[in-house]
Amino acid sequence: MYVRPAAAAAAAFLGLALTLLGGTASYAATGPGSATGPGSASGPLGLGGPVVYAHRGASAYAPENTLEAVDLARRMGFDWVENDVQRTKDGELVVIHDDTLARTTDAEQVFPDRKPWRVKDFTAAEIARLDAGGWFGEEYAGAFVPTLRQYLDRVQRNRQRLLLEIKKPELYPGIEEQTLRVLGEAGWLDPRHVSQRLVVQSFSADCVRIVHGLRPDLVTAFLGTPPVAELPRYAEFTDRINPWHTTISADWVAAVHGLLGAHGRAMEVDTWIVDDAATARKVQEMGVDGIITNAPDVVREAVGGF
Repeated sequence: MYVRPAAAAAAAFLGLALTLLGGTASYAATGPGSATGPGSASGPLGLGGPVVYAHRGASAYAPENTLEAVDLARRMGFDWVENDVQRTKDGELVVIHDDTLARTTDAEQVFPDRKPWRVKDFTAAEIARLDAGGWFGEEYAGAFVPTLRQYLDRVQRNRQRLLLEIKKPELYPGIEEQTLRVLGEAGWLDPRHVSQRLVVQSFSADCVRIVHGLRPDLVTAFLGTPPVAELPRYAEFTDRINPWHTTISADWVAAVHGLLGAHGRAMEVDTWIVDDAATARKVQEMGVDGIITNAPDVVREAVGGF
């Protein structure tokens, strides 16, 4: 496990260990960890355990949704990262979780008269001025809020895979089509990426349905825990149901697995946010296919996945 003040040193140690083991996780098209197959049978390296997703990057050890968090996840050996997408006043897609800038940037200091500092009220150039790392630790001062294109380019450079969440689409009409357009311009909608390296998710069923309608080939996920009786309706337009870990049981997971999703394969379950070993083992026993976590190293050690 990493302790934040020593994150850089720990990451370097883990990177050396991975080098001795043969490098970071591959993104081969076969087996669990591909965006089309169940993730719990053997893990993305065939090592057993659910697929482990680095939530907002390795966000327990680096500022969330920054390029630094993506790079740290790679050095730790994780090829799946998760992010959040929202839109600026002038129409740029940026990677940030909250619909305000206050928690994870210095917007209050830079723009003291712009309360409540909503993302949609600032231009991309204004957001680019903000420090998105200093709040987390001095060593990350100067990190910035990346645009979606910058984020995609970094994930591509790192040979990682992406679980992309469209945040609060009700605030940003047309964001589904725009997100797909940026993904296409960045080369993320070719057959290889679509089949192996990309999943698009949202808490909005309408958003997921729109994405599926625009790109039926894409793997999609709905964030939430629908009642078992309603699951068949979701199976019409999505491949995965991704619930909060406190809301599920083994029977519910089995009910999801018993349905064929939008691509005619057994539906999957990737649960969130699991940051401790005991909970990781608990949801593994429930049969989940993936675990989304801020502390991917802790979960990997607990469940045996990469």
